[in-house]
Amino acid sequence: MNTKLYIGNLSPTVTEADLLSLFSRAGSVTEVAVALDPMTHQSLGFGFVTMAIPEQAAAALGDFHCYSLGGRNITVTEARPPQEPKGLMREGFDLGPSARPRPGDSRNKKPLRSARFSRPGGRDRWGLMRKR
Repeated sequence: MNTKLYIGNLSPTVTEADLLSLFSRAGSVTEVAVALDPMTHQSLGFGFVTMAIPEQAAAALGDFHCYSLGGRNITVTEARPPQEPKGLMREGFDLGPSARPRPGDSRNKKPLRSARFSRPGGRDRWGLMRKR
């Protein structure tokens, strides 16, 4: 088991000192971090606690999952490794290096004629004869 635990559903009043005092009951804590909003410096409602050894992390997970802290039942799970950011939304659609068409790009060219008049036999797209 990983020694880093994810702590969710934290009350905005819960501090790193509160988490340290709680999780130190299950064993030695090496690191505590509460996620804060960079603009307002208020809690985002989750944090991470790193225990010294995996056995202590497993004990803390069992003891403190659904534990009432700051008026809320906290969620304690094993932390997952961080993922790389997905990037811009346009990269998911495989539109190439830039979403904006560049001057001279083949995607910028308009057809010379409408598809309505380029059909064989002088018929429009519904198969009707075109007026002359």
